[in-house]
Amino acid sequence: MLGRMPRNLVIKATAGTDAPERCAQAFTVAATAIAAGVDVSFWLTGESAWFALPGKAEQFQLAHSAPLNELLEAVMSDGRVTLCTQCAQRRSITISDVIPGIRIAGSAAFVEEILAEGAQALVY
Repeated sequence: MLGRMPRNLVIKATAGTDAPERCAQAFTVAATAIAAGVDVSFWLTGESAWFALPGKAEQFQLAHSAPLNELLEAVMSDGRVTLCTQCAQRRSITISDVIPGIRIAGSAAFVEEILAEGAQALVY
């Protein structure tokens, strides 16, 4: 099928509407990994931080791409979604603003996740 897969996949999305193809690819890979049974931790950083807010993913459109809100829902259903602390602060986003189930954490948490045994990190 997909060959040997890592036990944990940590995906960092750095792009948003500023680089829509890269953004959509990060969400697509995360959702595909979830469907394949991989433990996924998905990080929203940089311009993708906006997608932690209700309704923002629904506004994203890219031809021939699955709807971003559906991909985010798939990742949230069986994975973890984290909004970068500094990215949130730069955009004045607080925990009360984000979609329920999304946590806010910083680089120490990211480093801990990527250094875990069996983890593979991808950055988009």
